[in-house]
Amino acid sequence: MAKRRKLGNPLALTVMVLLAERSMHPYEIAQTLRRRGKQHSVKINFGSLYTVVQNLEKNGYVEVAGVQRQGNRPERTLYGITEAGRAEMLDWLSDLIAVPAEEYPAFDTALALLPVLPPDEVNELLGDREQAQSMQAAALRGVLGQLGDSLPRVFVVETEYQLHMLEAQVEWIAKFRKEIGDATISGIEEWKSFHETGEVPQDWRDLDEQD
Repeated sequence: MAKRRKLGNPLALTVMVLLAERSMHPYEIAQTLRRRGKQHSVKINFGSLYTVVQNLEKNGYVEVAGVQRQGNRPERTLYGITEAGRAEMLDWLSDLIAVPAEEYPAFDTALALLPVLPPDEVNELLGDREQAQSMQAAALRGVLGQLGDSLPRVFVVETEYQLHMLEAQVEWIAKFRKEIGDATISGIEEWKSFHETGEVPQDWRDLDEQD
């Protein structure tokens, strides 16, 4: 089981990973993340980035490493990772990779509750989602193509994963919609009856009474 950490914001981990490469100021951190296309994987907000860096410093994970002066620009404070920060970074990232998190995505919740909607309406709504996610997948392919031309693959594996998961979900939705349309999914007769009569089918009541 993953540890309960002082900081739980994934952006904090991302900042520590970048500072493990070299000392940077917060604006440079944001620029580097965008240049590497990480805005598709990490929620980046320039305003909150300063707060994240301050919290990391408060917990002893980063420290002031110097001041950068460039021409007439204001001085910028450079931050570097501490030994405690490096240990936290490695432990945290290892947990995220190795330990599956118990998450409750909104779409999973919707699928768990879908019988309250009529089958035909669910089919139509899933069609909307299928179309939207197909467009998202196409956009990600474009992003991956652009990033793949300028970055080593090791820097874009999360985008590959996102694309794979999107494509898998689109494929599943298409098959599920066909089952609804063909009325081959088990329980669909009771599902239809529920919306035609407004009464909970006896089979569903029986399920509720089981231990």
